[in-house]
Amino acid sequence: MKKLRIIIIALLVLTAIGPLKLKAQEPDIIYYSNIQNLKLYPAGNPFGYPLIRLNGGDQLELHFDDREGGVKSYSYLWELRNADWSPVMLSAMDYIKGFTQQRITTYRNSSVALTRYTHYQVSLPDRSSGPSRSGNYLIKVFLNGDPSKVVFTRRVLVVEEKAGIALQVLQPFNNQLFTTHQKVNFTVTTRNLNIVNAMQQINVCILQNNRWDNKKFGLRPTFIRQNNLEFNAEQDGVFSSGKEWRWLDLRSFRLQSDRVDSARYSPSATDIYVKTDIDRSAQRFVYYRDGNGMYFNETLDGLNPFWQADYATVHFSYKPPGGMPFRNDLYLFGELTNYGKDPQSRMVFNKEKGIYETSIWLKQGYYYYGYATKEGEGEKAFFSMDRTEGNYWEAENNYTILVYYRALGGRADELIAAASINSLAGRPGVISN
Repeated sequence: MKKLRIIIIALLVLTAIGPLKLKAQEPDIIYYSNIQNLKLYPAGNPFGYPLIRLNGGDQLELHFDDREGGVKSYSYLWELRNADWSPVMLSAMDYIKGFTQQRITTYRNSSVALTRYTHYQVSLPDRSSGPSRSGNYLIKVFLNGDPSKVVFTRRVLVVEEKAGIALQVLQPFNNQLFTTHQKVNFTVTTRNLNIVNAMQQINVCILQNNRWDNKKFGLRPTFIRQNNLEFNAEQDGVFSSGKEWRWLDLRSFRLQSDRVDSARYSPSATDIYVKTDIDRSAQRFVYYRDGNGMYFNETLDGLNPFWQADYATVHFSYKPPGGMPFRNDLYLFGELTNYGKDPQSRMVFNKEKGIYETSIWLKQGYYYYGYATKEGEGEKAFFSMDRTEGNYWEAENNYTILVYYRALGGRADELIAAASINSLAGRPGVISN
């Protein structure tokens, strides 16, 4: 009896510790520096977010390069997470159909390009492995069949449409935010779901331009009318509008585009120097179609952007107003730096020149980016482009609404609805992206 009690206590301790260990593997992190140009998106749409319908036949493309070259044994697995991305207390067999692990077998060595690397790609979900229930998932890629050797993680959303969403983007009523922010109002129709307490069973997340760093999470309905949940509280769903993102055309290293100041070529490397960027916060708003901080790979010097595109060290610089540094750190911001998570995204202030500088390794393509300061401390820290880019209500942004549901007695959150809207939708005389 005493031994049984000890075993039970040990199991309880392990159960409590297990999730804490899993939390160390955060979403959208690259753990190995040799992994470059990591992209996960809907098939054929590099600006899309990796969201698929459960059993709907949707496909995702995963692409990445290994700068060390050669052939390595990379595998991946699906891991279900809750709405807040905390680990679920379920076995993989409860949410995976087929094999729990799958090897990546499609790869090709670079050709034509000066830089040597190996390009890997895979279509998800595979016929032999895929999700069997809706929710938030982490795709974990690891080495040599050992799940503890995680190379990188990426988020995937799997939705099973059990609810509907009607949404619109408005100007906030608050006169202090009226010209600089955008507000998302929406209504969720729960249809035939068995909802006893919507405040506890329904959770909502709003993303702006596919970013998670400034998400609005944990929103609760303002009004509940039968099967309709209305989310229109004045303080909820409000985002800084920003501006259209800066751009950089690196589709060719031989033909220097408008944003390139100069280039240096050698037999073993290429260095591209981008024209020094300046503060845009006080500049008048100008609309142009952009990629909202993302990028796509393309080469004008070859045929295939996956294994014929080359790499270069790209040097960015930013001149702050008056040549004086900010009180907070400045970051090169966008998908090209994993939205501030990559170490090279933090810029260093050059006192002699009065500018911020950083250098990153980029593959040929077309990039949209910006500059952001890191505000706050610890877990409350966030990125802000208020000082560097400015905010205008007229800016074009994409918003995505995610609705999660926890059944009575359920052990994981389900993703029951997802919808997107462009901030230009419905504006007179404007054609949205």
